[in-house]
Amino acid sequence: MLKKIASLIKGVYMSKLKENKTVIVDEELNQEVLKELSEDKIYSKIVQNTPINKRQEVIKIKDFNFYYNHSKQALKNINMGIKENTVVALIGPSGCGKSTLIRSINRMNDLVGNIYLDGQIEVNDIKIYEKGVDVVQLRTNVGMVFQKANPFPISIYDNVAFGPRNQGVKDKNALNQIVEDSLKKAALWDDVKDYLRDSALSLSGGQQQRLCIARAIAMKPKILLMDEPTSALDPIATLKVEELILKLKKDFTIVIVTHSMAQATRVSDYTAFFLNGELIEYDRTKKIFTNPKNKKTEDYISGRFG
Repeated sequence: MLKKIASLIKGVYMSKLKENKTVIVDEELNQEVLKELSEDKIYSKIVQNTPINKRQEVIKIKDFNFYYNHSKQALKNINMGIKENTVVALIGPSGCGKSTLIRSINRMNDLVGNIYLDGQIEVNDIKIYEKGVDVVQLRTNVGMVFQKANPFPISIYDNVAFGPRNQGVKDKNALNQIVEDSLKKAALWDDVKDYLRDSALSLSGGQQQRLCIARAIAMKPKILLMDEPTSALDPIATLKVEELILKLKKDFTIVIVTHSMAQATRVSDYTAFFLNGELIEYDRTKKIFTNPKNKKTEDYISGRFG
């Protein structure tokens, strides 16, 4: 029944899209119907044509506190929602909790050990810190790109195919298609299509970072987390990654940690300013940088500290 309803809804949206009309997804639309829609490529088109303020929140962070060694509090009562197919930039001085937060969204902080947290994070309406949550599946759905490019010391092809193979994809043609599609989405295919069997370590720093993005994309996540992905790159390579982020948001929700306020203004729809583990202000990027509500935000973006 749900598939029939979803099919009817898709038909309505498709007709509007063909007429170049704005499509607004009803926030009260049954989540199960949306799930049926999300399995189809048309869903991404629906989202793209939905005003940002009407989009669903795919990440919900509620009263979230995080401690290292049960004593050092890295995050203090964080509340924020992240809408699908948007780019959210986390800014603030070093040690303010930005990286801790994104590593909490896919539970990478579990690997640190001796941590304590309370509150909740929901990803696609799943409370990720509840007992019984499949953490491996969570990290499949929520990909991660780190500050320093970390390609495996194997071929370019095998880097991208690594995750799908581990998930049981054995068919050579299927793997070939995944590798090609992922490299194309990462804007790297044209550079490497004739050198897929070469070592990934032979690539430039910028190419290695885009390869890591392709490797994450190959797992077909819904969300991409990026922890200062351009901090080790030159300006030209940085520009390519920024252009890539803008293209990727049509298919993914992206959360990026950056120390570059200029980068935040270039790539993000929303910006969150953190200070000493607290979320000071969170709003549309243009508003944050032109008319911040909080004096601390104004002082930071104007260079008075940080």
